[in-house]
Amino acid sequence: MNFKTVAKLSALVTMIAVGMAATAKAYEKNVNAKERPNPWVINGCEIKPKTICPNIDFRFADLKQADLSGADLRGAKFARADMRGINLIGADLSGADLESADMRISKLIRTKFIGASLRGANLEFSRAMHADMSHADLTAVNFEMVRAYYTQFVGAKIINANLQEAKFYDANLSYAHIANSKMTYAIWQGAFMEGCTGCPFNW
Repeated sequence: MNFKTVAKLSALVTMIAVGMAATAKAYEKNVNAKERPNPWVINGCEIKPKTICPNIDFRFADLKQADLSGADLRGAKFARADMRGINLIGADLSGADLESADMRISKLIRTKFIGASLRGANLEFSRAMHADMSHADLTAVNFEMVRAYYTQFVGAKIINANLQEAKFYDANLSYAHIANSKMTYAIWQGAFMEGCTGCPFNW
């Protein structure tokens, strides 16, 4: 093992350690001590797993650490909502408006965002494995440190985004459009990029 390889491995280990420390700190700051009403209802929608609330208005709502796993939230409005730590595992937010929503450290595994607008949304440290963001608008999104393994970005618009240290293992970026985005230390191993414009083919 030569000096350059050792140096690269050392830098990678340091980067991972720093990322883990930052994640732990972010989780610590995101503890929600506020008690929620029972039932917890916002604009007629009960906040619970598998709730059915398409097209509901959650703009500016406090949804920190809400459990909306498996929910039907198609076309819902979440603009500028506080969604830190939210559980949206298996939920359907196709066509939803999430402009400038704060979704840091959220659980987005198998979540559908097909055709949704996430313009200016903050997804830092979120887990979005197997999610579907096909044809979504990800303009100016903060995707730093996001885990997007096997995630669908077919035809997605990713402009002026922060993709630093995001992990796109085996993601599908076919026909996506990426421009003016930060990609420092992003990982694209196994990503499918056919027809993509601006994708880092030689990362």
